Amino acid sequence: MTTTNKLKMRSSFKLLLNLKNDPALLAIILFTLALVTFFILIPLYNILLESLTNQKMISLQNYKDVFAMHGNVQILTNTILLGIVTATISVAIGFVFAYVTTYMKIRFRRTFDFIAILPIISPPFVVALSAILLFGRVGLITRGLLGLKDAEIYGFHGLVLVQSLSFFPIAYMMLVALLQRIDPSVEEASRDLGASRFKVFTSVTLPLMAPGLANAFLLVFIQSIADFANPVVIGGNFTTVAVKIYQEGIGNYQFGTATALAMVLLSISISIFVLQKYYVSKKSYVTVTGKVSRHRDLISSRKITVPATTVLTLFTVFVIMMYILIPIGSFVKLWGVNYTPTLEHYRYIFKPKLFQPVVTTTILAAVATPVSGILGMIIAFLIVRKKFFGKSFIEFTTIMALAIPGTIIGLGYVISYNKSYGIAGLTLIPPITGTAFIIIMAFIIRSLPVGVRSGITSLQQIDPTIEEAASVLGASSSKVFSSVTIPMIKNAFLNGLIFTFARSMTLVSTVIFLISAQYKLLTTSIMAQIDVGRMGVASAYCTILIIIVSLVMLLIKFLIRNISTE
Repeated sequence: MTTTNKLKMRSSFKLLLNLKNDPALLAIILFTLALVTFFILIPLYNILLESLTNQKMISLQNYKDVFAMHGNVQILTNTILLGIVTATISVAIGFVFAYVTTYMKIRFRRTFDFIAILPIISPPFVVALSAILLFGRVGLITRGLLGLKDAEIYGFHGLVLVQSLSFFPIAYMMLVALLQRIDPSVEEASRDLGASRFKVFTSVTLPLMAPGLANAFLLVFIQSIADFANPVVIGGNFTTVAVKIYQEGIGNYQFGTATALAMVLLSISISIFVLQKYYVSKKSYVTVTGKVSRHRDLISSRKITVPATTVLTLFTVFVIMMYILIPIGSFVKLWGVNYTPTLEHYRYIFKPKLFQPVVTTTILAAVATPVSGILGMIIAFLIVRKKFFGKSFIEFTTIMALAIPGTIIGLGYVISYNKSYGIAGLTLIPPITGTAFIIIMAFIIRSLPVGVRSGITSLQQIDPTIEEAASVLGASSSKVFSSVTIPMIKNAFLNGLIFTFARSMTLVSTVIFLISAQYKLLTTSIMAQIDVGRMGVASAYCTILIIIVSLVMLLIKFLIRNISTE
């Protein structure tokens, strides 16, 4: 063993011993370790084990079957192709939005910014439903305006359209932050040396953004290949791996095939995630200056701003049209055939049995939201401010959950927790699939990585000496966290609550494995209505969902505005 390794082990052991002096910190670390182990690692381990088990023996037969089955290689190719095309288009749209809103003096900047984040807070299949209403067989544009009778939105082109509109906000938010951090003096030095604006863009700005563009591409690629809801709604015969996992696992009860497919998809996602996290994202910090020396002189030439504003306005109108169609579709009798105004769809869903999924989903999301928000901030605090044994494990495991497709988490829960665990005939953990508890935990685990990342970013911007001063004065870790840290990262905490509630209300891929007769959820009810062609009822459900999420967002934003001290 080298001297460096000995020193590292000695340091880790010393950190472990120091934990006994802070029982609260020790308890939180143990709870966090148990949480990520129970709800992330054990399900993944059981999926791996199931994929390697054939006739109660360890073998690679399931993998051989997967690649030998007709169509599976094509499905894998479909998934990767969809990811590449969607990521390319999403990054292009996100970059145009980010560049124009950051570098140009334009009107309606806030409107464009709002449109760029709108798809994040809406259900994942709202865009797909709108695309069907616009471009489907009886779509408003295809049948209504163009008179086309054989228009087909289902398939690869429809999926690319809805996924690009759904995921370009991810690229936008990453790129706009990077563009804002580029020191304007770098570009202005080139301008002073006689370079044209186009030359500065191609030789200075674009190279500086290259790692950020690659970063955004990889993240959107992960989201695209892991997406479940859009391929189910609008994929048609174009099947992806995420959908195939559900079909094999729940439809055919072929858990061996389903888990082998899940491991293939997981391998791709984790590989891309590690590449993004440890290579590309580090390069971006090297090439982009971290501190802006002064404000940027925005481009005001009408030759540039007018075409740019026109492009963004047309895109914005298209996105708004996609969202307005949902409430409109809920108030007409039969879309594409009879546009007579009616409240029939709302009367239908307001029957007690059919409205119950709305109530159930809202209650479960409301329970998961504060738990996920507080837990995310605690984990971020531990990662940024504390040194302890197992810190890297907690950081990697919680953030890695971003790269695990929801279908895999759901499948893992079904395999792992559809049975009881105990010792010597004593049941310690009963079966929990089909309960409210496992659904709430699925909400929390799917939202946690974003809350942790948001907390880490906020904490890294705050001088740690403020908290150290409190510790020196005798405050325990729990006191420092509750009295000093949380007030300073209040905005990140409340924004994390918004994301968690919206994500919980709209989650599909994980919970579709976990619902039961007692706990039916709103998103799965909407998908069931789309599946049987009741677009009016699905639109009415979606409208109610958007209203609930919007009201909670407004409430939390009101709190941010009135109690923020950052």
